[in-house]
Amino acid sequence: MIFVTVGMHTQGFDRLLKKMDEIAGTIDEEVVIQTGGSSYIPRNAKHFDFVTESEFRELCRKARVVVTHGAMTIVDALEQGTPVIAVPRLRQHGEVIDDHQLYLAQELAKQGKVEAVTDVEGLAEALARVGSGTVALVKDRRLVEALKRLLEEIGYGWGGEGKRVRRAWPSRVKIRMAGWVSRRYGAS
Repeated sequence: MIFVTVGMHTQGFDRLLKKMDEIAGTIDEEVVIQTGGSSYIPRNAKHFDFVTESEFRELCRKARVVVTHGAMTIVDALEQGTPVIAVPRLRQHGEVIDDHQLYLAQELAKQGKVEAVTDVEGLAEALARVGSGTVALVKDRRLVEALKRLLEEIGYGWGGEGKRVRRAWPSRVKIRMAGWVSRRYGAS
């Protein structure tokens, strides 16, 4: 099963959902999509808007691969030992105010922890690579713990009733995830 998630962001991520729904219509593998605040409704895949923390973790655990935007979901999938394809929301498409998801995805890809895809046209190929074993994405406890600490510091986490929340960020915070990962975690 391929689990696609766009997290709890209030803005949708239709660019990712449309492409994954298109792919779902051409493959035999089950695709489950968490749509969040997106306006696009998948036609070829099972879908829902939000689930509880325990349901979310179970989907990550059962999946062959998790396709996600970035941030906390990468941590959740890696914690379950599930390979991750990170498709960051991009500032150039008006999906985020800065490219922090891109920085994180690029740095983790350099280290072999995730497969990063910035152009959704490359998703089918990335799914094939992850499934074929040509990309060896590894579970790394140290990385998971370091990312959890960072995301908690900046206000991401699970809130009450198992719902993911993003607390208010300081108004001028601009996260440079790649630099943080390199400094705190190292390139080992």
